[in-house]
Amino acid sequence: MPNPSRLRAAALTATALVLSALLAGCGGGSQEDDENLTGQKLDWKDCPSPSEAEGGGAAPSRLPDGDEWQCATMRAPLDWDDPEGDTIGLALIRAEASGAADRRIGSLVFNFGGPGGSGVTTLPAFGQDYAKLRTRYDLVSFDPRGVGRSDPVECLDDKQLDAYFQQDATPDDRAERTEFVNNTEEFNAACEKNSKKILPQVRTTDAARDMDLTRQVLGDEKLHYFGISYGTELGGVYAHLFPRHVGRAVFDAVVDPTQTAEQSSLGQAKGFQLALDNFAEDCVSKTEDCPIGDTAEDVKARIARLLKDLDRDPIPGVFPRELTETAAIGGIAQALYSKDFWEYLTEGLEQAYDGDGRVLMVLSDALNGRNEDGQYSNITAANVAINCADDKPRYDSAYVEGRLPEFRDASPLFGDYLAWSMLSCTDWPVAGAADHPDVSAPGAPPILVIGNTGDPATPYEGAGRMVDALGKGVGVELTYKGQGHGAYDSKNRCVQDAVHGYLLDGRAPAAKTVCS
Repeated sequence: MPNPSRLRAAALTATALVLSALLAGCGGGSQEDDENLTGQKLDWKDCPSPSEAEGGGAAPSRLPDGDEWQCATMRAPLDWDDPEGDTIGLALIRAEASGAADRRIGSLVFNFGGPGGSGVTTLPAFGQDYAKLRTRYDLVSFDPRGVGRSDPVECLDDKQLDAYFQQDATPDDRAERTEFVNNTEEFNAACEKNSKKILPQVRTTDAARDMDLTRQVLGDEKLHYFGISYGTELGGVYAHLFPRHVGRAVFDAVVDPTQTAEQSSLGQAKGFQLALDNFAEDCVSKTEDCPIGDTAEDVKARIARLLKDLDRDPIPGVFPRELTETAAIGGIAQALYSKDFWEYLTEGLEQAYDGDGRVLMVLSDALNGRNEDGQYSNITAANVAINCADDKPRYDSAYVEGRLPEFRDASPLFGDYLAWSMLSCTDWPVAGAADHPDVSAPGAPPILVIGNTGDPATPYEGAGRMVDALGKGVGVELTYKGQGHGAYDSKNRCVQDAVHGYLLDGRAPAAKTVCS
């Protein structure tokens, strides 16, 4: 069951899990004791295997040139309103610059999205994609507070999460609605019981202050930054708080900073429906027969019938679990994050029509942060905690029921799922901070803002609104006419040349540049 922003949480952080499952980290050393947190010295060491909260698995492999990834832990205030009080440890990872020392610009800090994604596990999974950027930067990422090894938010255990994700997240009658609300209340109560101390301290403004501390500890005068998905929201909040500290920054797969949680959910319903339309058109346009429908409308109609059937009678999934309607919706959503996944969606649907739900369930597991051993990362817990700490609006069942027609009109497949997700924060123990983030950044240097016209999770219109919200002379908009969540990792030459030109040489592309 997603939070209002849940469907944008896991695209990048789950990719390695999805591919490995279908095709077959890091804490760090201690810190020197230093009362001045900005003067602390990081003890960089070889990275251990990721923790369960980071998703588990093996320690990161060596870089292509044989260098090792390095990990450390940085101390930060638990409460930024009391900077001399208790501290927490934030997990960091880096790959030192591969080029000549006299060409090094500094550190390039990544946030890959969520909120709730572990940067410590994601950066090495995609490290080869940023090899050119590494020629002049140390590549750095981190587990934001509440995530992975950084004092993770903990709610339900693995067995409880298996049951939680089997529930019906598109309730059709009063009994199902009551069960859905009760499950949400139990999840939130478990978060409060297990993570009461950290829950008030995981707002995006707190993470932005952590990033500025990171900048200082790394010895950089400016924060050079690459934010993806939720990472664009975090980057925008950082630019608002510290406009004079912004260096060269890129925002890719841009969150609309002007929207409330409800507007974001409705926008995602439209975005995922667009991606589904594009997937269906692509399948039937191929020279060979589309195995899941004769026309695009037939493809979508068969999916709708499958979901209706699964609502009544789930089919075998990953033993001993069954593929429910909710799990199937999650699996479809996960596959729509990238055009590279569309072949798996076709395969999963074809198998599901024959009574085999394994592929769709593996995709759904990736969305929810579940690995092949049945362990969950804490991406769901952290995602709910950060969004609920950030978002002021609280919705009830009656409100959601009144909004269902508009959500269904936006997406017959995803509408109910995303509408009911708005209840995630209803009884959250921490008040939300604002209706939407403030990203106005007068005085900041140019920030490259990239929107993808086919992005399901962060619809294209958000890029233009981010540019407007950053303020005159700050945001430089680039449009990519493509599919999937984000643009840089599509390997589109035009997009990558624009990013490299700015980050490596300081040359921002002309505003309104279009890549296709």
